[in-house]
Amino acid sequence: MITKTGIVATLGPASSGRDRIRQFIEAGVATFRLNFSHGDEAAHGAMLENIRSAAEGLPHAVAVMGDLCGPKIRVGLIEPDGGMLEEGDWVVIGGQEAVGSPHRFSTTYSKLVEDVWIGQRILLDDGALVLRAEAKEDDFLVCTVLTGGPLHSRKGVNLPETELSIPAITRRDRQWVDWAVAHELDYLALSFVQQAEEVEELKRMLREKGAPIQVVSKIEKPRAVENLESIIRASDAVLVARGDLGVEMPAAEVPLIQKKITNLCRRFGKPVIVATQVLQSMIENPTPTRAEVSDIANAVMDYADAVMLSGETAVGKYPLQAVRMMHTVCGKAEAYLDAANLPRPPIETDPSLHDLSVLARSVAHMVDEIDCALVVVGTRTGTTARLLSKSRIDVPILSFCPDPRMSRQISMHYGVLSVLCPLMKDLRELASFAEAKILQHGWAEAGQQILIMPGRDLLARGNSHAIVLHTLSRGD
Repeated sequence: MITKTGIVATLGPASSGRDRIRQFIEAGVATFRLNFSHGDEAAHGAMLENIRSAAEGLPHAVAVMGDLCGPKIRVGLIEPDGGMLEEGDWVVIGGQEAVGSPHRFSTTYSKLVEDVWIGQRILLDDGALVLRAEAKEDDFLVCTVLTGGPLHSRKGVNLPETELSIPAITRRDRQWVDWAVAHELDYLALSFVQQAEEVEELKRMLREKGAPIQVVSKIEKPRAVENLESIIRASDAVLVARGDLGVEMPAAEVPLIQKKITNLCRRFGKPVIVATQVLQSMIENPTPTRAEVSDIANAVMDYADAVMLSGETAVGKYPLQAVRMMHTVCGKAEAYLDAANLPRPPIETDPSLHDLSVLARSVAHMVDEIDCALVVVGTRTGTTARLLSKSRIDVPILSFCPDPRMSRQISMHYGVLSVLCPLMKDLRELASFAEAKILQHGWAEAGQQILIMPGRDLLARGNSHAIVLHTLSRGD
């Protein structure tokens, strides 16, 4: 079964071997995530080599996304490690990193004292502990404990009410950008985005390096939610990072924000990934909770292009089972959507792509009326495949692209199975090549119909468009 919702799997100690990666691909993973917050360049280089080795000989493309750490703030070293903070306790936070104690510690962010205003909250350990800034004394911030609990070294610090002066792209991130360029990654995820200018900065860096890597903006801060439209427009794709988002904002608002992001991404024609705690219970258990299954199905029905596994595949006890469960749930939800025949909302497109966008939506309506197994698109830039994806066609889209990087990047889009192909001369050659691949891999059967949308460069008149109904040869 070809599922149309992409599965993104994070690699880690539980899943970095070539054989495991190959199993993931066979189970439905289309994109692998390298989390630069953990591991060094050698470890990620080994994982990348295993991904590419595992993908050799496959009929479809597999993409790789590097995830930049961003300005993640952490508690400094505490000795002895661990101590209890009680409600009402006083805590002093230093501006310069140094070894401290649970009631007097530093953070990895040197401007914390400068940026935090009196009365603002400081969240520790994913929001398990809550402090409030009461006063500033020299280079120290004096706080009271609103919600207590155990505090350990290197736990995360969130500042939901504070506008940080730290750049979204840190010095360490720039080193990873260079690594990603040198190793020809397909996507880079930018953490803790707050405004579109930060996305543009990373894209400018990549252009200057001549790297066609696409940028995924992670929405995980309140200010990013305030600037959603401009951030989405500036991005190549968007990731709903529900972990930090749920820490920095009230948890009850996260599902609504997720729906808003997916709706805007669909309107602007940008791929959207729903992430964090998707199958969290499967880190320890072989089966998910009913709530997790419903969460995945709802993400699919909200028109997410992809769903992402993090700890489930990176460090979980049942990584392959998690991927297979994701594949099954996505397939069931997609079948429901296809049968429901829901109205397709409009998509905003560049005026120069108006005619092509109309044709893509026409293909979606044709599939509703014609019994066909697949839609085939010939593309060099990925534009036609992206427009077809956003039209939410009820059958899989096979994208035949001669550019290896573009072929991998297209695979992020909903419904698209991307196939690397030689440069085609005309429509006849595309139809022949596509038919051979389809029958070889069992994506459809002889006698079934497919719709073909060739690129303009494959038609006799280069300024024309076409939609072709083709019957797969029975070979007799």
